Amino acid sequence: MVNFNSPNKFQTKAVLLPMTSLFFHRYFFLILVFSVTISQNISVSAQTEDEKDPVQLFNQGQDAHEKGDFKTALKLYEEALKIAPEFPEAEFQKGSALQSLGRDTEAEKAYRRALELRENWILPLASLGEILVQMGKFDEAETILTKTIELDTGNHSAYLSLTNLKLKTKASADILKNLLSKISSLPNPDASVWAARGALEKELGDKVSAKASLVRALNLEPKNFYALTDFTQIALSEKNYSSALQNAQNLVKFYPNSLNGNLLLARTYAESGNINEAFKIIDSLDNQNQEVLKLRNVLISNSSTDIPALEKQIESEPKNAALLGRLCILTRQNPAKSLDYCRRAAEAEPNNISHAIGFGAALVQAKQFESAVNLLKKLLTFEPENYTIHANLATSLFELKQFAAAKTEFQWLIDKKPNLAVAYYFLAISHDNLTEYTDAKENYQRFLQVADSQQNQLEIDKVNLRLPILERQIKNGEGVKKGRKNE
Repeated sequence: MVNFNSPNKFQTKAVLLPMTSLFFHRYFFLILVFSVTISQNISVSAQTEDEKDPVQLFNQGQDAHEKGDFKTALKLYEEALKIAPEFPEAEFQKGSALQSLGRDTEAEKAYRRALELRENWILPLASLGEILVQMGKFDEAETILTKTIELDTGNHSAYLSLTNLKLKTKASADILKNLLSKISSLPNPDASVWAARGALEKELGDKVSAKASLVRALNLEPKNFYALTDFTQIALSEKNYSSALQNAQNLVKFYPNSLNGNLLLARTYAESGNINEAFKIIDSLDNQNQEVLKLRNVLISNSSTDIPALEKQIESEPKNAALLGRLCILTRQNPAKSLDYCRRAAEAEPNNISHAIGFGAALVQAKQFESAVNLLKKLLTFEPENYTIHANLATSLFELKQFAAAKTEFQWLIDKKPNLAVAYYFLAISHDNLTEYTDAKENYQRFLQVADSQQNQLEIDKVNLRLPILERQIKNGEGVKKGRKNE
């Protein structure tokens, strides 16, 4: 064995550091250019004139790595390591290439080997922490990442991986807030830091701040995978399908081979009602992948109207939230059954507010109005602009004869949909029951203007019978005067 310890002879051109893959994605890699030299004590097998220089192989590997040719890069790194087994830079880059190829177990070994050769080296420490998060080894990952941050307090990569870890392990709000505070204080935040902030803010329910952070991320890096992903997810939660579709399409345009991007686009098509496009994407993906199979099952469940078939399927998958949610909707003609399915869906997936909204609607249909009001009021704190919640809350309050509160909800519905005849009808009745006769008359008349004679004939007849009596009551000075309403 011969020791090579001439720094000039073994100077390499650059080390390519793959960017931390927040939310299981390694499509990006960030190029950090700095001069490195092979460690002083690297020993290599005795070379003949025909053998290649390990540093030259390493540099060629990096050229391929930079172009995204990970297989060629890996081959060149391995050739360099055969000649120079104690070459930490090559070992680290080997791990990076393996991780980019999805060979995480082998990548983990390469990162550990790099750390054996150079203890406490930040780059493989951060990458090892990241890949341990991806592999679900959360306890060791947290130890590694904490150590990385202790050695390098401003390490963006480690903080991003720690964010991923905390989100995946469903950390408490206090822990997420503390992490957000630390990330927010990082100097010179790049696009990934802003994307991580947005992810934490989204998880904490602060959509306004999340959107602002994601905008900052995209301004710095318009193709940022994570920012585009979270923007799409927020738009879907708000049922803003045009925005969601635009962002999801950009995601796949920029990263056509991204499984997560394609799955998100398929989901966006499905939720916006274009189930055929969703299945086209699903059919183009690996049909053995568990995430692909899971989404396919969800799409089938969500598009099926065969109640007996779905009920048979739920017997073998009693906690399948997607199936339970579909049955929650399809069995509305059987309030007791619908209520049970909606409740089970909400329990199976408590963080999915759609199931809770369905449960609230089922409570209304089951005439459990007090329970519905309690639930729906809580849901409004999370989604104050959700039309379905307001509609069911208005109905429940009306049925409980809480007319003052009900009229507020019906007025909200009218503000959102000015030609909604039924809202004017029940708003008028609410005013009427509160003896606010002038307001009642105005809303009865507005109802008659927008009502459909085929759909609303019964209500039209009732209003036409009520109006003459109401007008006499107003003429006689009865009821609460306008401006002095019962609130």
